[in-house]
Amino acid sequence: MKNASTNNGKAVTYHVKNIAPAMIGSGVRPRLFTLASGDMIPWHCHRKTADHYFVLQGELTVSTREPEHTQAIGAGRIYRIEPGRPHRIANRFAADCQFLLLQGVGTVDWVKIET
Repeated sequence: MKNASTNNGKAVTYHVKNIAPAMIGSGVRPRLFTLASGDMIPWHCHRKTADHYFVLQGELTVSTREPEHTQAIGAGRIYRIEPGRPHRIANRFAADCQFLLLQGVGTVDWVKIET
């Protein structure tokens, strides 16, 4: 599945196996992601909202900058990324990775970070 996010009015596409809204509401954006082996969400940040990752299956690799850090997050673990912190999400393992992403509270944006 190709996903399109908007970066300053320009579409940015990347491939992940599946994204499904967990519920529809305002102020918080919950979505269920499935990443196949090799799927990656490129470097980006969110100006005003935090990302909360709840890994349900497999292992999610989270890379961040400022400071630089890479960590594999296994099933049953939670990881938070603060607003404004550049990050990249990937599945570097053979099995699918499924996680719940809660974004909020506030307006969610997606700002591509050049590599």
